[in-house]
Amino acid sequence: MDKAQARSQILRLQEEIRRHNKNYYELDAPEISDREYDTLMQQLKDLEAAFPEFVTADSPTQTVGGAARREVGKLVAHDVPMLSLQDVFDRDGVKKFVDNVIKKFGAAEFVVEEKIDGLSLALRYVDGKFFQAVTRGDGINQGEDVTENARVIDDVVQTLIDAPKYFEVRGEVYMTRENFSAANARQVQLGLKTFANPRNCAAGSLRQLDSKIVRERGLSMFVFNLQKVDGVEIQSHTEAYDFMARNGIKIIRGYKICKTFEEIWSAVEEIGARRKNLPYDIDGAVVKVNSFAQRELLGATNKFPRWAVAYKYPPAEVETVLRKIELSVGRTGRITPTALFDAVNLNGTKVERATLHNQDFISSLDLRLGDTIKIYKSGDIIPRVSGVVISKRPENSTPFKFPDTCPACGHKLEREESTADFRCSNPNCPAQLESRLINFAGRNAMNIRGLGNSSVAKLISAGFVKNISDIYKLHERRDELLAKKIFGLAKATDKVLAAIEESKKNSPEKILTGFGIFGVGSAAAKVLIDHFGNLKKISEASVEELQQAPNVGATVALSIKNFFDDADNLNLLKIFE
Repeated sequence: MDKAQARSQILRLQEEIRRHNKNYYELDAPEISDREYDTLMQQLKDLEAAFPEFVTADSPTQTVGGAARREVGKLVAHDVPMLSLQDVFDRDGVKKFVDNVIKKFGAAEFVVEEKIDGLSLALRYVDGKFFQAVTRGDGINQGEDVTENARVIDDVVQTLIDAPKYFEVRGEVYMTRENFSAANARQVQLGLKTFANPRNCAAGSLRQLDSKIVRERGLSMFVFNLQKVDGVEIQSHTEAYDFMARNGIKIIRGYKICKTFEEIWSAVEEIGARRKNLPYDIDGAVVKVNSFAQRELLGATNKFPRWAVAYKYPPAEVETVLRKIELSVGRTGRITPTALFDAVNLNGTKVERATLHNQDFISSLDLRLGDTIKIYKSGDIIPRVSGVVISKRPENSTPFKFPDTCPACGHKLEREESTADFRCSNPNCPAQLESRLINFAGRNAMNIRGLGNSSVAKLISAGFVKNISDIYKLHERRDELLAKKIFGLAKATDKVLAAIEESKKNSPEKILTGFGIFGVGSAAAKVLIDHFGNLKKISEASVEELQQAPNVGATVALSIKNFFDDADNLNLLKIFE
């Protein structure tokens, strides 16, 4: 791989991982499993190690996952970083961690405990009184203050029996399966969207502005770590647990103290054996060094403590029959295949569709319509296809291949260089327009209030918009918009039209992000504006000139050039000149 290809791949992986970070930490709506996320992260680490000149300070390898959401509550500085845990997926991964610790100290004591699937939260006590609750946020600098919501969680102790001057613990807010079912039943009664899983429901509930909603959903909390203490001498994790238990704090139950790898692995297997019978979800087992002094010596990277790992259990599988492979067209023209199969019950939920990623993934499994396929829930959340039962394959079946043309507009499909993705390169593809316009108007781009999913769909369906630039002509059709109640009554319509007009004043970075050019997210947009100075120069740059900007590779440069070669996109650009 040459430098141009490496830079392009690094930029693509950085943007993809940032998107997954946002989905998980900020939107509480993960799209991929931990295992798949780790694979992407390892690919990025390997590339950055081979081409260190392309490592940037804001790369996901250099930062901790998510950001605090300002609309929820005020931001609060972390006293102690709330880092992630390094995941391992097999016995060898756990053994390597244990061996490294023992090699450093000669002997060590470990604690093995359940890894609760919820939302991380720090609780702070001053002179024995609970006074603040802070979410993980960016994990390093700051999180969100959710104190009032935490006060209505029964498991959050308000007063300690012993009263250290300062006491901070970290735990996981979660929902029992029973309370999750009740919360979804209420959503159905109210005609609202149901939650995908208990973790999403717990995370969304804790970020509610109304504490009454938090109380009625019945959140729970386990505490799993002492973050900081002033006024009491505590030497180890288990000593901290003993102190917490004496003070009524609900700690992770059923933990095991171990000294050898075999004891550790036995404890991991024991947790795995009982996980299906627990009233709440766990997503693994955590192996921790017990001694705080040893933890201090082991230290941490900028993402993970070196004194703990999280073992992730392999998912359960069921068999079903593949009936159809559906192709959808995304905002950037990327074709995403989805498997439609006979409905099965998996981990308590009905499942009848799963992503197939791309043609290479389909080919690697040799998927064919009518095949008996194996389905599992990745991370116990997202349905995935793991393989085919060849012995049950019907006769005369044929391998599935992507068509040559876009399923939405009939335009030729092109395979993107150095990736597994097929894309429709037609910028006016109707399937792309809706998602492109939603992205354009979104908070991270143009931030046009009132131009959301529903109104965008109405505008396109009613023929008001055939490309993004058409929204800047809507003021000329105000009476028609009112007649068809696209935005509602006159007051609401005028607010949206005013917001559209105001968006012309946005910064060049916001505008470029809004264009939705493949490979150009908010970080890349800032790099490009910093390098070229303005949008016009970017639009006039050659592929070679675009590649002179930091972290812009051949693939992204070509996508930028193709975007501005289109007449409709040039007309859109003129609106902001």
